[in-house]
Formats: sequence, structure tokens, C-alpha cells
Amino acid sequence: MFCVSAFAFLSACATQIEEKISEGYDPVYPVEAPDLTATPPTGGIYTASSAGLFASDRRAARVGDILTVEFSEKFAASKSQSASGGRTNSYQIDLPDVLTGGFDETALTSGTDQSFNGRGAAQQSNSLTGRMSVSVVREMPGGMLEIMGQKRLTLNNGREYIRLTGVVRPEDIGPDNVVRSDRIAHADIQYVGAGDTHDTAKPGWLRRGISAISPL
Repeated sequence: MFCVSAFAFLSACATQIEEKISEGYDPVYPVEAPDLTATPPTGGIYTASSAGLFASDRRAARVGDILTVEFSEKFAASKSQSASGGRTNSYQIDLPDVLTGGFDETALTSGTDQSFNGRGAAQQSNSLTGRMSVSVVREMPGGMLEIMGQKRLTLNNGREYIRLTGVVRPEDIGPDNVVRSDRIAHADIQYVGAGDTHDTAKPGWLRRGISAISPL
């Protein structure tokens, strides 16, 4: 009974950890301050407080505004290395017969021959495409916008979390209120999973513990 309870606890541990992390990605909403300097309507179609001319520019500009991020991440890296070396040496001592007393001088001949060859290679490729909406959480000095957002997908046997934080320039936001992920500074993009599907792709905690202390 104890083993079953421990197994259930360990299985749910990853989900609980990710849910705890998700609390840091709660949406930030602007707080409306009372308008003490309201101006009477003038009948004009443009006002300085509007987001853009004719109110047609709906790009994110303030805390709480929603912004769409288009992921276009693609990285590829490769590395190869090879090394070889060799060394050969020999020596021979020739002594007069009077000193060797007829001893076979070939026994005083020796030599070594050493060689080494090594080769290594590594190659990695990653890509992430799609779209995700985030919120502006802070207006930074100079007009930069700090963004943050999370998308949580609940599947049959687990959950998937896509998280993003970073800083964007208003100039990089397109007319459709979309910014490319390669235009985000200090970007922190996370794509993690939790649940049964995620756990089956990982070795058990006992196996990981044995591997950590095994000298082989």
C-alpha cells in the first residue's frame, strides 16, 4: 500500500511542479486610474490619447494589451574533431666483448612504438513554429515593452506548457499586432510537458539514482 501511494505521489510531482511555475505567468491587467482632467468632446476624429489615427492602430502599447508572437525559431549546429599522434623510439648499446664476457648484446637493444587516433562529431537541429498571444506586463524606459504569456494545453494523458518572456520594441510590432520571435530581446521560451505521456519518456527515479552513483 505504501509503494502504491509513493508511486502515485511521484507521478503527480511533475504536474504539481509545473502548476506551481504557472502561477508566475498569471495575466497582468491594467488598473484604470480616475480621469481627473477629462476634456469635453470637441467633435474631432483624432485625439492625442487615442492609440492611433482614426483609432485604427490596434498594436499593443500599454500594460495589459495583448500581442501575438509568431515563433520562427530554427537552429542547427554541427561540430567535428579529429586528432592523431604517434611516436617511435629505439636504442641500442654496443659494448666491447671484454666487458660483456660474451653476453648477447641484442638483449641491450630496445624500442617503443606508440600511436593514437581519435575522432568526435556532434550535430543538433531544433525548430519551433506556431503562434501564441501574450500580454504586455511593463512599459520600460525608452518605450520598450516587456511581454509575458503562457499557453497550457490539457491532453488525454498529460499537459503541455508553452511559456514566453522577453522585451520587444514597438517598431518591431507589425500592423496586424504580430511580432516575430527572433525580434524579441532576452527571450526565454519554454516548451515543457507533464503527466503520464511525459513521464513515460523519462527513466524512473530509481534508475536515475543508480546511474548517478554508478562508477561504470
